[in-house]
Amino acid sequence: MKKAAWSVVHADIPNAEVMSIRPDSWIKRMALEHEIIKPFESKQIRKGSISYGLSSYGYDIRIADEFKIFKGANTVAAIDPKKINPDLFEDYKGNTCIIPPNSFILARSFEYFKLPRNVLCLCTGKSTYARIGVIVNVTPLEPCWEGYITMEISNTSPAPVKVYANEGIAQVVFFESDETCEVSYSDRKGKYQAQKNITLPK
Repeated sequence: MKKAAWSVVHADIPNAEVMSIRPDSWIKRMALEHEIIKPFESKQIRKGSISYGLSSYGYDIRIADEFKIFKGANTVAAIDPKKINPDLFEDYKGNTCIIPPNSFILARSFEYFKLPRNVLCLCTGKSTYARIGVIVNVTPLEPCWEGYITMEISNTSPAPVKVYANEGIAQVVFFESDETCEVSYSDRKGKYQAQKNITLPK
């Protein structure tokens, strides 16, 4: 049987570190025994909503009912990520949120994450939203990071769009390494560690 290209490459590198994507059985075990995801749904939940819960090789997270709606579209001054003005955002809480055309909101996950030292996560938006021009952006969840995920949700369409709180918004996939990192996110005292709310740039 012919080896996959990546397997051959790793075989040629002595002591090569391997990072593999983890399946549903691993995610379920880690959630139930080590509480890496709270709350946790052990299967896909639909019931007329945008699905969330455990999938084959990932976990579909929900969006909470707290939002920060960007309202600085007409601002003249450049927006500086080092000196963000909180007044550029309007706080909103509700079962749905309308994203204005060609604009964005900030939101947070319904679930709280607590990652092991040898695990890194990537997050991408669900196709239900992507197919109407809604893009979810989340930076990698690093080893030993914990907190609610702050996500940026962009409406790239020329029309307003609606997002639903307490329903699926994105999928997180878990990569486990066979070695642990020397310096984790918590070791270097990352500025977004243990965030409880939607967090603006620091």
